[in-house]
Amino acid sequence: MSKTTKKNEQKQSFRLLIKTSLCLIYLVVGMILAYCAFHIYIEAIEPVKWDEATDTKDYTYIDIDKMSEKFATIDQKKDIHFMIDEEKNGVWHIYLLAISKQDYKKYKEIIDYSYERIKEKPKPVRVYGYPVEIPEELKELTLKNYKNFVSFENQVELNLENFNEYLTNAYLDSTKKKEHNFNWIVVILMLLDVVLFILIIVTIFDKDKLVDEVDHLVELEEKKRKRKKKKK
Repeated sequence: MSKTTKKNEQKQSFRLLIKTSLCLIYLVVGMILAYCAFHIYIEAIEPVKWDEATDTKDYTYIDIDKMSEKFATIDQKKDIHFMIDEEKNGVWHIYLLAISKQDYKKYKEIIDYSYERIKEKPKPVRVYGYPVEIPEELKELTLKNYKNFVSFENQVELNLENFNEYLTNAYLDSTKKKEHNFNWIVVILMLLDVVLFILIIVTIFDKDKLVDEVDHLVELEEKKRKRKKKKK
C-alpha cells in the first residue's frame, strides 16, 4: 500500500469521525429542542386547576360537588350559579360559575342533590372554562343570594371587603370555548429542529462546509508539524 493511499484512508477515516461526531451533536441538540417544544406545547394546552390559575388566559377546571340554581344572568346568555368544590378532607370552597342555558341538564343532578331533591350523591362534575373578573353588579347580587344557598352553619359574614378572600375576584366562564393561542416559542424551536435535520442530511452526504473547514484546519496543522520536523 502506497503512502498516498494510506494517507487518503486516514484522511477519510478522520473525516468520517468528524461527520459522525457532528451528526450526533445535531441529533442530541435536536432531541432536546423537540422535548422542550413538546412540553411547552402540552403546558400551553393542558387545563390547570382553578386555584392554580394565574391569568384570565388560563384554561381551567373545577370539580363540582354541589351547585345552586341560577341567581343571576349576564349578557342574557350566561346563567350564574354558586358551585362548591369539596376536598377529600372535607374542606370546601365556593365559587361562581357561568353556564349557558343549554348546558343546564348537565348539572341538574348535582343541583337536585344540593337542594336535597334526591338522596343519592352523584359523582362530581368537572367543568372547564376561563376566569372572568366579577363585575361590581354581580358582586352585589352574589351577596344578596349567598345565604339562600349556603347552609347557616357554614355561612361567613360576607361583604365587599372580604369578597375576594372567599369567592375570589373571578367567576369560571364555561361558555367560552377553548382557545388555541399561537405559540412563537414552540414554532421557533421546531424550526431549529428542521434546520438541525437539514444539517444532518447535508453532513451525511458530505456537503457540510463545517466538515471541510475542520478537515482543512487539520491539514494545515499537519503541514506545520512536518515543517517543524524538517527544521529540526
